[in-house]
Amino acid sequence: MSEGGGMLRGFSAVFTVRDVGASLAFYRERLGFAVQFQMGEPPNYAIIESGPISLHLMPAAQAAAALGLSSIYVYVRDVDGLHRDYVARGCAIEVPPEDFFYGMREMSLRDPDGNRLTFGEESTPFAAPGA
Repeated sequence: MSEGGGMLRGFSAVFTVRDVGASLAFYRERLGFAVQFQMGEPPNYAIIESGPISLHLMPAAQAAAALGLSSIYVYVRDVDGLHRDYVARGCAIEVPPEDFFYGMREMSLRDPDGNRLTFGEESTPFAAPGA
């Protein structure tokens, strides 16, 4: 572990989005996040949370080249239950729950700007395809 590793407590991902207000609606309604901080009306920056996961939503006007290029990997306890919840909320799933040879069961989705959220839990590893 690096010297400062014992002092690190978590992280927040920053997603670049076209419209902070529209993204807030997606994350609240489709994924169940809560608004922790919002700046401006209409909002021009926001921080949303779900449990220990924190995302900052930044308008593309501040970093247009980064629009939709961010991703986050979230470790969960029940990827299948989360999948059912997100589908019930009307969320489009990019990759449904699947076991991968490296020992993770994962699903992925994208927000309206193309940022990827992958959710995974440990599963039983198996031989890699073609191995």
